[in-house]
Amino acid sequence: MSGSSSDYDVVSFDGTRIRVHWFPLHSPAGETSPTVLKGPGWGLAGDTNTAGSGYGLFGDLGIHALNAAGYNVLTWDPRGFGKSGGTVESDSPDFEGRDVVRLIDWVAQQPGVRLDGPGDPRLGMLGASYGGGIQLVTAAIDCRVDAIVPQIAWHSLDTSLYRTETVKSGWGDLLYSAAKGRSIDPQITSAHNDGNLTGVISAADRRWFVQRGPGDLVRRITAPTLFEQGTIDTLFPLEEAVANFRILRAAGVPTSMLWMCSGHGVCLTNPGDQNRPAQAAIAWLDRYVKGDTKVKLGPSFEYVDQNGVEYTAGDYPLRASAPIVARGRGSLALVAGGGSGPAHAIGNAGPLGSLALAITPAKGAHAANIPITAAGAANVVGAPKVTLRYSGSSPAGVRPTRVFAQLVDDATGIVLGNQITPIAVVLDGQVHTTTVPLEIVAFTAKSGAHLTLQLVATTTSYAEPRLGGTIDFNSVKVELPTVTGVSRPAT
Repeated sequence: MSGSSSDYDVVSFDGTRIRVHWFPLHSPAGETSPTVLKGPGWGLAGDTNTAGSGYGLFGDLGIHALNAAGYNVLTWDPRGFGKSGGTVESDSPDFEGRDVVRLIDWVAQQPGVRLDGPGDPRLGMLGASYGGGIQLVTAAIDCRVDAIVPQIAWHSLDTSLYRTETVKSGWGDLLYSAAKGRSIDPQITSAHNDGNLTGVISAADRRWFVQRGPGDLVRRITAPTLFEQGTIDTLFPLEEAVANFRILRAAGVPTSMLWMCSGHGVCLTNPGDQNRPAQAAIAWLDRYVKGDTKVKLGPSFEYVDQNGVEYTAGDYPLRASAPIVARGRGSLALVAGGGSGPAHAIGNAGPLGSLALAITPAKGAHAANIPITAAGAANVVGAPKVTLRYSGSSPAGVRPTRVFAQLVDDATGIVLGNQITPIAVVLDGQVHTTTVPLEIVAFTAKSGAHLTLQLVATTTSYAEPRLGGTIDFNSVKVELPTVTGVSRPAT
């Protein structure tokens, strides 16, 4: 029988009061159950919705579903949000991380909670975005966490928010607005204001975000971990989960990874089975929190392509085969108009469509275009690589000199995974060469499929770079990674 909520204030390590919402199972006297901590997204209070058996905003499990699966559930308002006190510190291990350590202490004192020992509850964690990041931080600093399922989380706020030292202003503005009126650390405001003014942030603000982790803290995690990440997530792209997965896999921690057409963004293609992430999460918790060895977890890696088709493999990275290679040249006037985005909805834009479409990459009208043809059918999975030999000039200014690269499926006009990558360029009139990996994509190419690499001057996703002048791409080489060893799951 599902539990009912009771709200409590738990006093954290520094005296800050954290509001918690407790949904215990109503079990017979003497029986105990494992517990799941479920954290909310940025700017939100803890989940209190027990109606129905539906899933959360990103497909994460709801309270009812977790109770029905046999778990007590604790949700909470993170520091600075909802009815909790304190200042928002962006899932810092020294603040929000220590808050959750205190919540685990509190859970261990409640009746009906299964314990592994005094003060040590049998416990897993679940949650998306901000609620995913806090899992990685907590599991790194508290060994009492038995398993985690971080969904659309990150490895580093540096690589995710400031790739190539370029401010991801689209999401930055949305996140800052979501925290409006709350007590937030002043360095969040400093980074936001500087990013909008100049397109870059100070070294001090960048260090502050790096310290929020999890970063190197991931190496301390021993809890079995299932990463669920979105192929169309433009805030925390696939590489963020891949970086964490590689670390834990190398350390021998039980680890799996699932890519879904969901996350911070809009799925403009067939999303496939949208219940799959929740099913995988329950199986993971049952195996590693309940300890049910009869649970079948399946392959360690699973992804969905642009057609909604699922593929699996025994591990990641996948076995590489010959890349799809294309070459070309072109020039690009560095002007604001005709860049990448905004996208337009195709069918159901999903729960974030009204917000994310405006900052989602789309085929640019003003671009240097390099056509790509797949000679045969191929599974394109991984980070494409682009090599540019170029020269150009631009006027002096404080904004960085950048171009942006994206891949367009010519059959649909949709940018692969909605992903765009900033590329740093030196515009001093001299010839330069640079090779950069683009954001990871998952795409199934038919024989003869046509794609286009677009190099654009601006995008709705990132802060506007320095404009003016022209860049000549004397040669462009693009390599799309293809893989073998993936299979369709049995039906």
